[in-house]
Amino acid sequence: MIIKLKIFIILVSLAIACQAQEFIEIDNLTDLNSYCKKDNVKIKLKPGNYQIDDAESIRFMQFAGNNSHFDLTGCRFMIDTKLFSRTDLKKSNDGNSMYCAIEISGNNVMLEGLYIETYGDQPGRQSKNKIFNIVGEDVTLKNVEVRTAGSSPWGYGYLYGLGGGDVRKMNGIRVGYPAKNVRLIACKVHMRAMGHAIFLQGAENTVIEDCHVDGLLRTTDAMLAETSGYGYDRNFYAGKGGYIEGTTVAEDGKILPGEIISLSEDGIRMYPEYHGHKTKNTTIKDCTVFQMRRGICTGLSTSGDKVINCQVHDCVAAGFNVGNNDTLMNCSANAKYAEALCVPYKSARNAYVDLEILDSRNGMANNLLAAINGTGHHIILKTSNPDFIPGSFNIELSTLNGYAFYQRSGVHATNITLDNQTETKVLLLPGTENPDVKSDGVVENRN
Repeated sequence: MIIKLKIFIILVSLAIACQAQEFIEIDNLTDLNSYCKKDNVKIKLKPGNYQIDDAESIRFMQFAGNNSHFDLTGCRFMIDTKLFSRTDLKKSNDGNSMYCAIEISGNNVMLEGLYIETYGDQPGRQSKNKIFNIVGEDVTLKNVEVRTAGSSPWGYGYLYGLGGGDVRKMNGIRVGYPAKNVRLIACKVHMRAMGHAIFLQGAENTVIEDCHVDGLLRTTDAMLAETSGYGYDRNFYAGKGGYIEGTTVAEDGKILPGEIISLSEDGIRMYPEYHGHKTKNTTIKDCTVFQMRRGICTGLSTSGDKVINCQVHDCVAAGFNVGNNDTLMNCSANAKYAEALCVPYKSARNAYVDLEILDSRNGMANNLLAAINGTGHHIILKTSNPDFIPGSFNIELSTLNGYAFYQRSGVHATNITLDNQTETKVLLLPGTENPDVKSDGVVENRN
């Protein structure tokens, strides 16, 4: 009996060992494409550079199989941007006309280790272009690095619109309905195009962990110094006047000096829904966002999302954009170019925020530390050094300043608990009701 048991244990151990080594090793994209739609495969692509300059459909490479693992560690995919404007490619049967480099529609798929970027800098046919489109369940994207390029008009960010017209985006990673239980682990997105880095539309139970996003900033002074190009040809008039996504232009649309823009859009952003399917239950943990429009934006999702131990630097519309039932724990942001915290929505309720303010000196075009609207929020603001926050900064309740500009009329802040552990002045503006404010800075009631 003992001998039989030992033999059984040895056989089980051998089976486990064999299973751990069952990757099929390949060295070309033709073979990779042949396995993409198969179930129960483990594929390892030989490290190297791979060019993708042709495709059959608007989803250039489709991982549609289930229960599969693709190890692309050391592989670099170069995507020719001309593919995003090809009209002869087969359309998708899901009713969505967007182009993307890689789509993962299979369930229980792991894809790891890939570096992917675009080349050619040719704008696509639409604003929905993206590198990854994840719509399967239980998908894990791990240690993947993305660099986007190929949008127009490049160099002006959102000043000429957010979509349509001349605007052609190149987004990073989309997680969209019917996706559930997707995990983005240790991924990096370098935005060198107009668009969102990581965004969710109708996805449920998404985890974004240990991910990094970075973009580029540009001053309007640099734009106005141009002697040719898209802005120059339009006499430096933007698509509209007033406040545009964190940047102020003249009422007639003239671009003003002394302002700053992000050349891309949001770092990590939730959309409220996709064709009636709500975005729900997102957790963002240990992530960093640098030089984007809004850093981490959970405010448009209604289910209450969790943001834990995340850091945002140098964003130009808001560091953290928070909404209904959201929780921010042990997070940090600066306010060099926009408010570190924006809870702009008058319908938002019961958010919890614990936010450390980082060094916000030597910025421009901003004097707002936090904008707070809605009902029943509990907000803690603190800093390790009072000198990090310029004396001209304010914390505003019931405000239309900063990203709250878009709320227009009827804004209010009701039953807000604010623990301001900074020396920043707190302004209680008209519409503020039943505030519970504890502050190291002056509290000025203008209600």
